[in-house]
Amino acid sequence: MQAYLILANGRVFRGVSVGCPGTTIGEVVFATGMVGFEETLTDPSYYGQIITQTYPLIGNYGMNSQDVESGKIWAKGYIVREACKTPSNFRSEKTLDTFLKENGIIGIEGIDTRSLTRTLRESGVMNGAITTEFDPDAEPEKKAALLPQIAAYAVVDAVKTVTCREAKTYEPTEAGEWGDTPLHVALLDLGCKNNIVRCLQKRGCRVTVLPGTTTAAQLAELHPDGLMLSNGPGDPAENVEIIANIRKMLSTGIPTFGICLGHQLTALAAGAHTCKLKYGHRGANQPVTHAGKARTFITSQNHGYAVESETLPADVGQVSYVNANDGTCEGVDYFQWNCFTVQFHPEANGGPKDTEFLFDEFVSRMLAAKGVIADA
Repeated sequence: MQAYLILANGRVFRGVSVGCPGTTIGEVVFATGMVGFEETLTDPSYYGQIITQTYPLIGNYGMNSQDVESGKIWAKGYIVREACKTPSNFRSEKTLDTFLKENGIIGIEGIDTRSLTRTLRESGVMNGAITTEFDPDAEPEKKAALLPQIAAYAVVDAVKTVTCREAKTYEPTEAGEWGDTPLHVALLDLGCKNNIVRCLQKRGCRVTVLPGTTTAAQLAELHPDGLMLSNGPGDPAENVEIIANIRKMLSTGIPTFGICLGHQLTALAAGAHTCKLKYGHRGANQPVTHAGKARTFITSQNHGYAVESETLPADVGQVSYVNANDGTCEGVDYFQWNCFTVQFHPEANGGPKDTEFLFDEFVSRMLAAKGVIADA
């Protein structure tokens, strides 16, 4: 079945349908990872977006239920150069095409993804549509009718859509080095990936995942040892109530670690501003330099917005990590709160584990706050 990608600028890419037939509209972005397509598809941070994989062959090791980062695909569509029809891996349970169909996702393969990526890199991410319902060249009137819908599309209420509806607690999978009593982490689900929970569990933490709309008063009732602010989708500035709640939570002095959207919302709570990047950082090969320490790490990232470093009040916090490619803010250490945040994903799945030590730093801060060890 023929499929077509129509960009907001009117450009059309011809390909073949993968996944479900139909029409879908979203923000077209590109991700540069060679592996980890299962994790990419199920990452809630991609809510409202059509994902382009720059690596030419996707799905060659198949899909399995152990590697997913959430219970469903949150993306609006999927674009690949070639979707593997005969995956080979002992853990494979199904093909990429089958997984897309099970989740009702419309995709396209067989297009020039390098050309598409160059367009997005040079012009910036833009809205687009994938359709199997008409040929834009043969029926230009249908294309003309669809273009205003493409232009009008916006990702809104993203966190409210992807967050959990009720709290759920996960017990530790390993004992902590400090003893048998687990640390209790409250994880604010802004679009949380499963591996954030796993990274805490294997460090002796009991994790209570909370809806993103949880208030400071509701958090206090749990008496947690630490607060985790997860990743998530959308424009951080639209989450006005959540930002206010986070500000109140942090004012209590609770040890806090924020990742990705959690990093951005914390900065907004501190009085800084965020901005939309031209084409974002999405992939497992983003170099990040630890400010003042001349050490660079390779990180996994997935974000289209960034904290504007120059807007961070000097008496509130300092930039701790910087993107080595474009100099954007990748982390902040806060002075008035017991809090640190990073834009990248230290829990990366699949991706580099270079910065997973940040979870150990979070644990050390919680232990220090309890008086178990000296101040971290």
